[in-house]
Amino acid sequence: PQPQPLPAALPSVEPFESRFLPKAFRDWIDDVAARMQCPPDYPAVAAMVTLAAVVGRQVGIRPQQRDDWLVVPNLWGAVIGRPGVMKTPALQEPLRPLEALEKQAKAEFEAEQQAHETDLLIAEARRKKGQDDIRKALKEGSDPHKAAIEAFAGNTPEPSRHRYLVNDTTVEKLGEILNGNPRGLLVFRDELTGFLRTLDKDGNETDRSFYLEAWNGTGSFVFDRIGRGTIEVEAACISILGGIQPGPLSAYMARAARGGTDDDGLVQRFQLIVWPDAPSKWLDIDTSPDPAARQEVFEVFQRLDAIDPTTVGAEVAESGSLPFLRFSTPAQEIFTEWRSTLEARLIKGDLHPMMEAHFSKYRSLIPSLALLIHMVDVGSGPVSREALLRACAWGKYLESHAHRLYAPAFEPAAVGARTLAQHIERGDIGADFTVRDVQRKGWTGLREHEAALAAVELLEDLDWLRRRHTNTPGRKRTHFLVNPALAWEGRN
Repeated sequence: PQPQPLPAALPSVEPFESRFLPKAFRDWIDDVAARMQCPPDYPAVAAMVTLAAVVGRQVGIRPQQRDDWLVVPNLWGAVIGRPGVMKTPALQEPLRPLEALEKQAKAEFEAEQQAHETDLLIAEARRKKGQDDIRKALKEGSDPHKAAIEAFAGNTPEPSRHRYLVNDTTVEKLGEILNGNPRGLLVFRDELTGFLRTLDKDGNETDRSFYLEAWNGTGSFVFDRIGRGTIEVEAACISILGGIQPGPLSAYMARAARGGTDDDGLVQRFQLIVWPDAPSKWLDIDTSPDPAARQEVFEVFQRLDAIDPTTVGAEVAESGSLPFLRFSTPAQEIFTEWRSTLEARLIKGDLHPMMEAHFSKYRSLIPSLALLIHMVDVGSGPVSREALLRACAWGKYLESHAHRLYAPAFEPAAVGARTLAQHIERGDIGADFTVRDVQRKGWTGLREHEAALAAVELLEDLDWLRRRHTNTPGRKRTHFLVNPALAWEGRN
């Protein structure tokens, strides 16, 4: 019979729209996407995660009018795409404002460090004089405590460098950096595969727990190490941003779907995770970056780098607690309606547990996005209705990408069958092969016996293949013949 059509490879996704972004970001992101000819989703996600890292714990949002539930606008983002679709440049461009702040903070730290070196010389001289005064006081029978206090008077603490961005660090060192930067910071990994593999290694369970705890930005963490002693991280707040290829991600998701250590909610914390369609054509575009659009964004980051809670109208429930805003009355009505719909959907229980866990994180995602958009566009007062509506639009858009993200885990046979079908049509495997032959090729999603067998059996059901059994010494051999109707150039 004629081969039947293959199942859809991946669910369709909604396209990104500039209206989702804060107004000051729109021309900038459009310019980046046009010059790099990459999906606008990539720089847009990077921009929002970078913005979240700058705002951090400076101000949060209480999504209800009376409850003390607090959301810190901390975000994890990931972009998915095959090699060559400009993931890395698209991620790096939105990091420029953060890198500028990092460079500025480094220069300030070096100046403070130089001044501190001068203070240390003075303190050392004062200490030596104090020792002489203490000995004199003891000899004369007077109180030496006064001399000791004067010896340490005027000592200045060692300056600390403000950090915004790290790339590769141990969690213990990251904890030390966070203690000097309680606002939080961004971990950027160009390729998230290595990051996930590191967390999967035996002995790194604490590392994984630390990142899980640092996602919501409101908790603390304690490391007890023989070499380093005890490191108490009072404010654990980490944003994460990176890219990943479809193959490694699909394999990771499949493992998580089967349960085990990967199924601990880590991937669900990547709320801003997108897998857009790659551009269908390429144009020779060689234009200069838009300086006005870039400058406007840099000024936004400079402003939000030093938020004054009083100026923005934030409340503080008690001394030492985080400042927060609430929704305006019109926005509160919309959020209550939106959340009611979400909770009813989750309670219904007809979602896959992984999808249910993913969408449950939208409880904090939507308020976080609304707060960030509001801080850029308005900058003070209750979070507006307009900001919340755009955050809800983000949620609808991201949900379509979540369905694509989890599809390889929920329907691995369909994905594997399409991959194998492509190789069959290209002549990468013979007209007569076994499941083991497929495995040996090492193709993405087909390296394990169960995955290869599922793909082969689905193609058999669709009349792409026909099963044959032959007797060989010792046991029967099962192999598969390619439908002759799938002939291509070069095949006999």
